[in-house]
Parts: sequence; C-alpha cells; structure tokens
Amino acid sequence: MSSATLTASAPTTPAPPSPAVPWARARQLAHAAARPVAARTVPLGAAAGLTLAEDLRALHPLPSFDTAAMDGYAVAAGPGPWRIRGAVRAGAAWDGVLGAGECVEISTGAPVPAGAWAVLPLETVERAEPAPRTGSHRSAGAGAGGFGSGSAGGGLVSGPVLPPGRHVRRAGEDAPAGSRLAPAGTRTGPALLGLAASCGHDTLPVRPRPRIGVLVTGDELDHAGLPGPGRVRDALGPLLPPLAAALGGECGPLRHVADRPAGRLAGAVHALREAEVVVVTGSTSVGVTDQLRRLLHDAGARMAVDTVACRPGHPMLLAELPSGRWVVGLPGNPYAALVAAHTLLGPLIAGLSGRPLDPLPQVPVRGRVRAAAGRTRLVPVVWEGAGARAVEGHGAAFLQGAAVGDAFAALPPGWTDGDPAPLVLLPGRP
Repeated sequence: MSSATLTASAPTTPAPPSPAVPWARARQLAHAAARPVAARTVPLGAAAGLTLAEDLRALHPLPSFDTAAMDGYAVAAGPGPWRIRGAVRAGAAWDGVLGAGECVEISTGAPVPAGAWAVLPLETVERAEPAPRTGSHRSAGAGAGGFGSGSAGGGLVSGPVLPPGRHVRRAGEDAPAGSRLAPAGTRTGPALLGLAASCGHDTLPVRPRPRIGVLVTGDELDHAGLPGPGRVRDALGPLLPPLAAALGGECGPLRHVADRPAGRLAGAVHALREAEVVVVTGSTSVGVTDQLRRLLHDAGARMAVDTVACRPGHPMLLAELPSGRWVVGLPGNPYAALVAAHTLLGPLIAGLSGRPLDPLPQVPVRGRVRAAAGRTRLVPVVWEGAGARAVEGHGAAFLQGAAVGDAFAALPPGWTDGDPAPLVLLPGRP
C-alpha cells in the first residue's frame, strides 16, 4: 500500500459514526474479525508466550513404563516376608522377574520390575538382615540386576498386604500415546512447555505474536519532566508498549505524531507497514484536529467497530485497511485509552494469535458508583472476599484506580451496589 492510499488530495467528509456498539458485542466483533497470523515451528525454548497452532499430542505414553510412586520395596503378590533380590533406582531397569515371596528395593520414579504386585512405602516395612554364616558366600543370583548392592543379598522385609498396583503409576495412565494434551489456541506457558518436553517434543507449531505499531498523537504532550503551562505529560507512551506485550503482541518502536500540519498521521501509519496492527491514540473523535476518521474514510478502510456504548472510551474504533492491516483507535485520555485497549486491542490480538476470547468471570461488585444510562461503565476494582470492590480514581484522564486495581468491572446499565458484573482481569495482577 502506498502512502497515497492514506492521503487524499481532495478529502471528503466521513460519514458520522454508526450507532454505538454494545460493549460486550464490541469485544466479540474485534475477536471475530481477525484472521490468525501464519504459523511457524520453533524450538521449545523460543515458544514461551506464543500460541499453539495445532493440538499438542503425546508422542509416547505418559508414563512410558510402570513407575514407582514411592520409595520402598516392589513386592510380589502374597503375604510377606519378602526376600530382597536387589535394588533399582530411577534411570536404571531391573531385568529380573519377581517370584512369590520376593521383592526389590525401589526408588521413586524407577521402573517397576515384572512380577511386582505393589510398592510398599519405606516407612511401612520392617527389615531383617540375614544372619551371617561362617565361610559362606553370597549366592551369585542374590543381587541379579541390582543397582546399589547394599540392599541385595537375601535380607527380608515385612509389611502390610496392599491391593494390586498400589503406589505404582501404570504406563499410559496419565496420557496414552497420541492423546490430545492441549488444544490449538492454548498460550504456551511454562507448564505447557514442560508438558511438551515430557511427552517427546523438541519443537512446537505456534503462531507468533502479532506486530504492533503505536502512534501517540497530540501537540499538547511533553515527554519528560513536569509539563509546561497548558501542556500535559504523555502517559500513553510509557503505558502502551508493555500493555501490548501483556496482551500478546510484539510492540515495535513508539512514535509521537503532531496534530499539525494535517497529513502527518497518514504518513506515520504508512511508515508502520510491517505491523499487523497500528494503534493510534487521540484523534479518534470528530474535532478539528482529529484526523483518524478522515484518514480511514479516504483510504477505503472497513469499520469493524465504530464507537462503543461504554464510559469511558466511547469514541474508540477498529478498522481494517485495504492491505489487511488493522487500525485500533484509542481515545487520548489515559484511562479511557486503557479501557479501549482492553475492549478492542486485547480481543483483536487474541484473534490474530488464534486464541479464544477470554471468558469474563462474574462476581458481586460493591462500591459507590453510578451506572451510566444506556452504556456499560468500566470501573477499576480490587478483590474483596468472593466479590470485588470499586476503587477511587477512575476519571477518563486519571490512572490511579487502574494502577492499584486487580480488574475492570463492566457495570451494565441499571447496575446497583452489590449486583454481579463481568470482570476484565488486568495483566500482572492476581
């Protein structure tokens, strides 16, 4: 796409925004609109935080052999005492077959030998050493196959009679070979990487993080120190890159774009042509300096979400350029922008990554908050027992509540103190 497609020589007037989309519906539309980015296969060490492109399946049974679940003695069927024939440790097999009245000392994780009935835990047995015989030698078969000869040699152990298979993890009992362990669309966290390794995988097919470009607009912004008269400190520059990463994106360099002269925003969007998603802050309304809607209109973009019936964040938008890239428009006020990012950017990234839309838990919410007529009101909350409590400091331009909160509560029209509401969990919070 050339920059000409983003710059109109004779700009036309965009149509007024469509009726605002309900907040819950906006999340669904943003997720459903995205086509997952192309998959690739990477080593396990490079897959952390990405998304499975295919189901994860067991390449062999888990466990792959009958395994001792306790330190103790693998005993043959029948009542004791049992004669010790040897010892087996994790990583080494015992090749013999236990007969009646026989056992081997065994360590947790070691292969259980053929003929074993159960594993007696070490703390439940009594052991008797054989009396030494003058001039005698240990029989050649006493420790056959043993690993660590200190337990071999005809000692006896006694203990309770256990049901068959007690303290034995049978081959395949956790997962038969070929079984599905995690569906496509699962984010590859530490536990999944360990699971993949345990069942034989060295690589995984994944969808990479969508590339996110961020443009912060506004002539009034200062980027360091205390703001000057009539100016404000840029809060979204520091906020958006780590937020995009927490939502599953890969954020490139952030750029600041002046409102004047008009046309700079179109060039900035074009310059981010390697990004699957361009996030633009400010410039989403219909004021004199707001350029984004005109830019999208003149470029022939398709509006997927055009304003949302929520407070704050109402003028947010999501549009697809003819090239297939996405533009997410966030309001310029910091708290409103944060709400809009969780409403549209998060679900869009999930869709591009092939992940399902995160479900929202519903809990009772308490607090002195007024519902917004005809709109969903997003307020920061903290956990309080089995419910949540609204916290102060959530004006459209003020981030205090979001900074200390655990989640956003999406209060529907008509909500009253104590009613349940869905929660958007904030990254990095419990």
